[in-house]
Amino acid sequence: MRKMFLRIGSILAFLAVALGALGAHALKAMLSPERLASFETGVRYHLAHALAVLLLATLIHFGKKRGLVLACWLFVAGILLFSGSIYLLTLQDILTINLSYLGPITPVGGILFMAGWVMVFVATFQKPQVYHQPRQGGTSS
Repeated sequence: MRKMFLRIGSILAFLAVALGALGAHALKAMLSPERLASFETGVRYHLAHALAVLLLATLIHFGKKRGLVLACWLFVAGILLFSGSIYLLTLQDILTINLSYLGPITPVGGILFMAGWVMVFVATFQKPQVYHQPRQGGTSS
């Protein structure tokens, strides 16, 4: 689980940085200041929660807690819905597609972010589930 979230978090962080660079350079001339600000908001929340996934993956390594695993999934879903919908909404003129129906999805992503942080809080009350690795090549006594 830990390696999977480290992989997901690193991919999400990479994408956030790449999209941030796209917004700062290529999209600056194409988007209105309001749309560019929205795009940057999407990137900011995207990167913050990608880093949160990486941090939680590290904490999961020291003692898996169901709340932390659920928080990771909620953050991933929040990035997809919140930031993803913002990206598409701000780019709809460039893509020449009406995506206004995505507007109600953005707050759902925000709620998923908040639920993820609640799960981090809940995890502080859970006992860690420590998994013991069997020794390789050794004999048991």
